[in-house]
Amino acid sequence: MEQWITDILNQFGYAGILLLLAIENIFPPIPSEIILLFSGFMTTQSSLSVGGVVTFSTIGSVIGAVVLYGMGMQIELSTIVKWAKRVRLSPATIYKVYDWFHHRGVWAVFFCRLIPGMRSLISIPAGMSRMNFSLFIVFTASGTFLWNLILVNIGASVGASWTTIIAYLKVYSYMVYGVLGGLGILFMLVKMQTKS
Repeated sequence: MEQWITDILNQFGYAGILLLLAIENIFPPIPSEIILLFSGFMTTQSSLSVGGVVTFSTIGSVIGAVVLYGMGMQIELSTIVKWAKRVRLSPATIYKVYDWFHHRGVWAVFFCRLIPGMRSLISIPAGMSRMNFSLFIVFTASGTFLWNLILVNIGASVGASWTTIIAYLKVYSYMVYGVLGGLGILFMLVKMQTKS
C-alpha cells in the first residue's frame, strides 16, 4: 500500500494529496500518517511546499468528512437504540449521549481529529446528531489542519527517515486505543453494576 500511495503522490502532487486524504477519511484503513509524512518529505525533494501540502490535505480531509457526515445523517436514532439494547445499554443512555453530542459534540469532533482511527469515524455521530453543519466544518477543518500541520512538518524535518516515525505513531495509536478500550470496559462494568 505504501508504494501505491507514494506513486500517486509522485505523479499527481497536490491533487493526489487531496484525493488520497478524501479517500482516507471515507475508508479509514488507508493510513493518513503515511500520506502526510511522505508528503512532508516530498517538500524537501520537489516543488511541493509545506503550506501547499497542509492546505490540500486539509481540503481533502474535510471533503471526506462531509461524505461521512452525510452518511451519518442517514442513520436513524431508533436504529442505534435497538442495537444498544442488544449490548445492554439503556435507551436513556443513548438519548443522553445523543443530546450531549448534539449540543457539545463540536469539541469531540475537534479532538477526535487528532486521534488515529477516530479521525474519520467521528463524522458519523456528528451527522447522526444533526450537528450544526457550519460548526462541524469549522471544528473538523481546525482539528484536521492541526493534525496535518504537525505530521507534514515532521515529515519535512526528518527527511528520508520519515518511515521511522510511523512506528512511533503506531505506538501512539495503540496507547489511545488501549485507553479508549479501558474506558469502554469500565463504562460497561459500571452500567452492569447499577442494573444488578
